[in-house]
Amino acid sequence: MARTQSTGFTLLELLVVISIMALATAGVSLAIRDGGERQLEREAERLATLLESARAQARTNGSLVIWRPMPQGFRFEGLPQGVKMPGQWLQTAVTVQPATPVVLGPEPLIPRQTITLSLPDGNSPPLQLVTDGLRPFKVQSLQGSRP
Repeated sequence: MARTQSTGFTLLELLVVISIMALATAGVSLAIRDGGERQLEREAERLATLLESARAQARTNGSLVIWRPMPQGFRFEGLPQGVKMPGQWLQTAVTVQPATPVVLGPEPLIPRQTITLSLPDGNSPPLQLVTDGLRPFKVQSLQGSRP
């Protein structure tokens, strides 16, 4: 009886190679940095959380809290002594429009507010933080609907 020589790969060998390639691809995709759009979303979500936190502080203490955009960050004024809030962007190049203060309290109903955040690179579309004065700030794209 003559034996034939096998010249191909077995199914198990092919599955092992595909698994190794999938793991390598996943590792590379995790190592790639976030794009500008995701970075701007993260900044907007962070700012919305900070604004709501300051708004809660204003209501709790019955004081007027004001958020002011600055050339290199932002500032919260009127917070109780000992309450610290961040004052810097995670990304250094975030721009705010309009560059006007936002009054956050102490009344439960504040005026309608819209803050537009953008990055100067132009690769990511601007995002807005909006509130109708009663609901919390939420992040939306400029094409989205208003609350």
